[in-house]
Amino acid sequence: MASHKELESPQFRILDGGSATELVRLGHKAIDKDPLWSSRLLQTEPGSIVKAHKNFLEVGSDLIVTVTYQASVEGFQEHLGVSEQGARDLIGSSVRLARQACQEVGQEKGVAGEATVAGSVGPYGAVLHDGSEYTGNYAEKMTTEELVDFHRPRVQALLEAGADILAVETMPIPKEAEAVVQLLREFPNSKYYVSYMCKNGDEVAHGERFSEAVRSVVQSDQVVAVGINCTHPKHISPLLKSIQHLDLSKPVLVKPNSGEDWTPNEGWYGRASAPLLSSYVKEWIDLGAKWIGGCCRITPSDIADLRKVISDLQEERATVVMRDA
Repeated sequence: MASHKELESPQFRILDGGSATELVRLGHKAIDKDPLWSSRLLQTEPGSIVKAHKNFLEVGSDLIVTVTYQASVEGFQEHLGVSEQGARDLIGSSVRLARQACQEVGQEKGVAGEATVAGSVGPYGAVLHDGSEYTGNYAEKMTTEELVDFHRPRVQALLEAGADILAVETMPIPKEAEAVVQLLREFPNSKYYVSYMCKNGDEVAHGERFSEAVRSVVQSDQVVAVGINCTHPKHISPLLKSIQHLDLSKPVLVKPNSGEDWTPNEGWYGRASAPLLSSYVKEWIDLGAKWIGGCCRITPSDIADLRKVISDLQEERATVVMRDA
């Protein structure tokens, strides 16, 4: 398990990419239209989940996210026919599968330390499977207490299974992110990062300013990083510029999608015209990004390219420092 000191390090971290994207590439195409998305495979194809995680770890990811973004006790009961305890056990198994992947890759590479396992806590809208996670409009009709009650079983299962941290990710509205922050006070030893989905270079999906959304959660002592995910790469630099005045002491995380378009009927399309993620990295680093990876449609090869750019940049800057010393 990664130590809190390591998690709070100012050094760069290479995150993973789209786990579901990789699972589709491995042959599980049906999950794209599944109400449980990749979390269904926790019951039916756990070995494929281990393989998907390993594919990111082998190219250099040092933090991987469990396949529980669209997982919930209610969803597993409805679509898998399991008991409440069975649903909690499946959620916990996501951590064990991710840990297995870390251990196997560590042994293969002869590396002593393991990558960090982050338990994915996606928004309530993801479970609705109706695209509302991209707007956050559902949260207008829900109380904070209802959001806390929804997230509690998954959070508890992930933490009890030994997740190093939680990935409170793709939050479309500050109200929901704040509800999860409130919930996690019930688990005072837990650590987590918060990342928002944004619709442009200034606003989260629901319309609030990204800078204010960051401010609303970053003061928690349990937050180890804050940032953006599942957002078009072209919006990342403006979003990073919009939080410069906050002078954040915690790492800023960016985990954008590939820049393709998405519709409920067609899914993702337009990869051929989307710029490589690695082409943006230097500018993001210059704007303060420290934890960098990808989201939907980002593959292990994209992460390998990203890691090389970061490694080359670090080497260049180290050479300049030595020359000027």
